[in-house]
Amino acid sequence: MKLNNLSPNEGSRKNKKRVGRGHGSGLGKTSGRGHKGARSRSGYSLAPGFEGGQMPLHRRLPKRGFTNIFKTEYSIVSLSDLDSFDAGTVVDKQALVDAGLVDGNNQVKVLANGQITKAVTVDVDKVSKGAAQKITDAGGSVKE
Repeated sequence: MKLNNLSPNEGSRKNKKRVGRGHGSGLGKTSGRGHKGARSRSGYSLAPGFEGGQMPLHRRLPKRGFTNIFKTEYSIVSLSDLDSFDAGTVVDKQALVDAGLVDGNNQVKVLANGQITKAVTVDVDKVSKGAAQKITDAGGSVKE
């Protein structure tokens, strides 16, 4: 295969609609815009959300609460995920990113979902009380 052999799939490319090219084209005279009215004129633009004078949806729906823009978001890691690491390793944020368990953009919190059987050192942003208890019971340690 070479660059000169490449072509788009059949039917994936359409010709541009050429308006104002005579009666016979089917798009002559008014060029598919109809007669008069705002939509027939150049420069017309409809306000986003405008519903022809009807009360727009974003005003009909009830408003409740607010969004805290300073909220701290955590990537959640379960104890059963930590069990995949070898005994004696230090499990920190970078190790979890390398293992593909978190994306690395958020802080990391370990929750007590599942069981852990290996003694690992956990060094992340937050660890729940139950998770910390299970990690220490398995012979590991927790640093926050």
